[in-house]
Amino acid sequence: MVDAASWAGRLGGDRFLARTYHRSYAHFPGAADTAGLFSWDDLNRIIATQRLEPPRLRLSVDGEMVPIHRYAIPTTNRRSVTWSRIQPSDFHAQLRDGASLVLDAVEKIHPAVGAAAEGLQRFLGTSVQANVYASWTEREGFGRHWDDHDVVVVQLHGSKRWRLWGMTREAPTFRDVESPEEPEGNPVADLVLSPGDVLYLPRGWWHAVTADQGTESLHLTFGMVTHTGADLMVWVVDQLRASLAFRKDIPRFGSLAEQAVFIDAVRREVVDMMADPRLVERWAESIDTTDLGHAIPSLPYVEGLPARAGITVKLTAPRGRLTANREQGTVTFSAAGTAWDFAESAAPALGTLLTNQPTTLGELADSAGLEVKEVAELVSVLIDGHAVAVVGTAL
Repeated sequence: MVDAASWAGRLGGDRFLARTYHRSYAHFPGAADTAGLFSWDDLNRIIATQRLEPPRLRLSVDGEMVPIHRYAIPTTNRRSVTWSRIQPSDFHAQLRDGASLVLDAVEKIHPAVGAAAEGLQRFLGTSVQANVYASWTEREGFGRHWDDHDVVVVQLHGSKRWRLWGMTREAPTFRDVESPEEPEGNPVADLVLSPGDVLYLPRGWWHAVTADQGTESLHLTFGMVTHTGADLMVWVVDQLRASLAFRKDIPRFGSLAEQAVFIDAVRREVVDMMADPRLVERWAESIDTTDLGHAIPSLPYVEGLPARAGITVKLTAPRGRLTANREQGTVTFSAAGTAWDFAESAAPALGTLLTNQPTTLGELADSAGLEVKEVAELVSVLIDGHAVAVVGTAL
């Protein structure tokens, strides 16, 4: 199980967060147990059974995407639905000649990778997307480049050479006013990843990657969504929409004195909010409890859950919060953009849900000393709020 705790163990826990995260690359030889995570068989099955159009599935060589007509043909069914069907012989030829294969967002179609992405998301407190990369030759699929997000790489099969240069522009972003300049000189690190190796690379670090070790290579890259000062200010502005100064019309046609008064009122509101020493903590709580995660239906239970102890449920939001309201004798459960108040007696069951691990209604009832029927009613409320889903029906 690649959950948040195991990711913390692999990457170094609090030491990683305090000294490495966002700061420098780190190589963790043999840190990952890749058994059952993702295999060549998984990749073959997905390509054969899923309708994957570029850029979801793509081939790239020397920094350029290979046109899809070179390895797939358009196919139309009797209902006039058209998609690209991979032609294995042409597909193999492109890969043999040096193209690299990329499959984006594999966490959405492969449960083990999805669980690993969810665990990393819980550890780092940010959304995560997992891409699969496969290469066969020493030709670079993407050339020397930098990414606008941090990545954690897990080598699954074979070997991959990573040459790393530092940043040439500190903290570059997707929407930036300048582009980083190409690095000069030799790389600061020249690494060969073997199966089970893990590599962390901050955004902005230039890198060139090749399968030049005489073996085919398969690896997963977990990309983390970036949160910058600009993102914080967007959140601050959203919080200030309740303020009269932010609701008033801009006095575009007013006098300079009227415009100055307006700007001064807006400035005071922003300064007052930014003076809060717990502002980052408040922002973190907000993004944790409003992240919608993956919406999962709970079929066949469309009218609430029956009181069956064997039904298995799971929190579908990546992160949530449980707050005690001692004076009221209640607890507030916040996740997926909604907050619910429950009796204090429900706290143990709600806390179990927040571990993000699948658990049965019977186990939740036992943890809180409640009847299964009571837990079923509680969980049904959370299902209606898109925070929890059934992952085992027990029919």
